[in-house]
Amino acid sequence: MQNSGRFRSFTSRDLDGLLQRRALSAEERLKLRAVAAVLPFRTNEYVVDELIDWSAVPDDPIFRLTFPQVGMLPESDVQEMADLLVDGAPAGRMQRAAHRIRMRLNPHPSGQLDANVPVHEGRRLEGLQHKYPETLLVFPRQGQTCHAYCTYCFRWPQFVGESELRIATDDMAATEGYLRAHPEITSVLITGGDPLVMSADVLRRYVEPLLRVESVRSVRIGTKSLAFWPYRFVSDRDADDLLRLFEEVVTAGKHLALMAHFTHPQELRTRAVLEAMRRVRDSGAVIRCQGPLVRGINDSAAVWAELWNETTRLGAIPYYQFVERDTGPQDYFGVPLARGYQIFRDAYAQVSGLARTVRGPVMSAMPGKVVVDGIAEVGGERVFVLHLIQARDPDLVNRPFFAVYDEGATWFTDLKPAFGGGEFLPGLPFP
Repeated sequence: MQNSGRFRSFTSRDLDGLLQRRALSAEERLKLRAVAAVLPFRTNEYVVDELIDWSAVPDDPIFRLTFPQVGMLPESDVQEMADLLVDGAPAGRMQRAAHRIRMRLNPHPSGQLDANVPVHEGRRLEGLQHKYPETLLVFPRQGQTCHAYCTYCFRWPQFVGESELRIATDDMAATEGYLRAHPEITSVLITGGDPLVMSADVLRRYVEPLLRVESVRSVRIGTKSLAFWPYRFVSDRDADDLLRLFEEVVTAGKHLALMAHFTHPQELRTRAVLEAMRRVRDSGAVIRCQGPLVRGINDSAAVWAELWNETTRLGAIPYYQFVERDTGPQDYFGVPLARGYQIFRDAYAQVSGLARTVRGPVMSAMPGKVVVDGIAEVGGERVFVLHLIQARDPDLVNRPFFAVYDEGATWFTDLKPAFGGGEFLPGLPFP
């Protein structure tokens, strides 16, 4: 069925009905509803009707990408929430139980709520993140949701309805003032959630102040909408207005990049996404593609090679392959670094030079973006070879360092300095 382009979303209250499309037992459906009572669930008609192969459920990658899975939470937590659902527990009791579970899931890794929040004229600018000297992240208040939620998403605290976990701002006057006071910031990333859930008029209120700041040379918009709602660029009521805004950014002399999250080649197989990508490119914006390596969804070299080859064919630029971050259901979706590196290497070997713009596997850790360059034997010791492609301390960028090889390590904090050292590099201690 070809979707008409009319947006219709589904949330946890619709979950049981959606799951009945496949012959899942009542108990299986209850457990998935229990997970969705803790971690956010939202999808839409396009994902359900055009991306998921329901004959392949529960193994279909887009189903696993968007619908809750029992293994996303410890069995005891799933059972607790399932019992509350069966008992018809009051909403307050459900929320308190969900909150206790969420707090055990490291909701804000890498210093997001303390180390990354900038201060301007004596005031913390909540809703902004300034981790790297040249880059500022802006979280628009109206853009802190998505057309559909990814099950792996490290931004899940934005979507669970707990205000103390949310990062958001609508104060663009303070943002503009901070940018003018910090001319070292040359790139602004508008992120979320997904900024493209906002109307073009609302997005304009966040973009136009950036165009007035000469030191800002590039504007990035982090979005999953090309994959999950390409009609945003094709037939939404203000699709043309959105593309005109993109053209204005380019005309103003700024580089405009859509940081498009593609997780699986299945997201690139509809007529709507092909038309959306064409229209974005025609506006002068550049599409850069990134996504995480996720167990059970895309942990295959063949999948990544196809993804990079296809996005390159469509005129987009492969950018990052991320490591699943140390938050939320990482234990369920994470891939060990050793295996992740092998998947990256095998996929990289299958693409042309045009697609080898991609970097990975990349960990967005506390000190910066750490890349696993390889596994080697140095001085008789098996080690991971790593470097930072971005760092809080620019002096650490692009300097190789070594960690003890650990077949089970899934994140930077699992690693130890090689050769008996107390730190990876001067200024980069053991985490």
